Amino acid sequence: MGSEVLKISLLSTLAFLVAWAWEPLLIRLLQRYGIGKQIRDGRSAPVYSKLHQAKKGMLTMGGVLVWVTVLIIAVGVYYLSVFFPNPFFSNLNFLSRSQVFLPLGAMVFAAIVGMVDDFYNVKKLGPKGGGLSMRHRFLLYTLIASVCAWWFYVKLGWDFLHIPFMGDISIGLWYVPFFILVIVATAFSVNEIDGLDGLAGGTLLSAFGAYGAIAFIEGKYDLATFCGVIIGALLAFLWYNIYPAKFMMGDTGAMSLGVTLGIVAILTNSALLLPIIGLLFVIASLSVIIQTASKKLWGKKIFLSSPIHHHLEASGWTEPTIVMRFWVIAIITAVIGVIIVLVERGFY
Repeated sequence: MGSEVLKISLLSTLAFLVAWAWEPLLIRLLQRYGIGKQIRDGRSAPVYSKLHQAKKGMLTMGGVLVWVTVLIIAVGVYYLSVFFPNPFFSNLNFLSRSQVFLPLGAMVFAAIVGMVDDFYNVKKLGPKGGGLSMRHRFLLYTLIASVCAWWFYVKLGWDFLHIPFMGDISIGLWYVPFFILVIVATAFSVNEIDGLDGLAGGTLLSAFGAYGAIAFIEGKYDLATFCGVIIGALLAFLWYNIYPAKFMMGDTGAMSLGVTLGIVAILTNSALLLPIIGLLFVIASLSVIIQTASKKLWGKKIFLSSPIHHHLEASGWTEPTIVMRFWVIAIITAVIGVIIVLVERGFY
């Protein structure tokens, strides 16, 4: 077990250093090609537009830093173990078919879709000049989730879910829509919380930390290492994303990491803990749903602006205050999720 802790620590640190080293290059590339975020117009979102005019033109697609770094580390270490078949590199390899292939592949495909959406937004392309339409985004991410669900159900033979303190139950073919719901809901929920400097990065850091710990407890050391590498890359991302941010995550980061988080939750058979560990993602999505429903049904808003962090911003909270307090909440909910797993398994 000591060697696994060393492996996770070493590769997480390596991911941070690699991401931090090429981060300035990414910023220069984004600047050169004018990859700046477009802000919604004042007619459709007057409060949000007023609050965020200063962010107009801020570099986006910063999430590229995270998923590209994770891909480089995973593939790079794998080929080092192939070309230099000695115990050191072999032990470092974490690109296992049973634990990491699927979440890594889904991350890359979701990131590419998000990158296209970000590019469309920057260049004012798409149905309304603001990127891919919600319908197209929903269909594309549902397609990715469906392929992953098919893999789990048909290839791996998974049709059960774990209910904390009650055990596993088989749900048969219902596992497929359940899987799709978890992945799509998590992806869009993470995307909703990506609105303030450092907010998405910090809350994702806690969530992946919790699931990395759960994977380690379950003996899924390659998956735990994968989460650790994501954490290392996220820490480097936050180096330039904390207030005042030089760039934002964009869909290429938020959507891909949301998809990945959902798959990791299912691979650890602890998807039902996701609403606890990712409580802030749930709250952000619910605030948007409530706001939209209220405007359509009664013609009035519940919140000054949605998601909830923009309501707090409009209420007078400063951006760093909101982000820091959300980070605190994210850490607490992540710890609660890990505690539930530890207690259930008798680690007390």
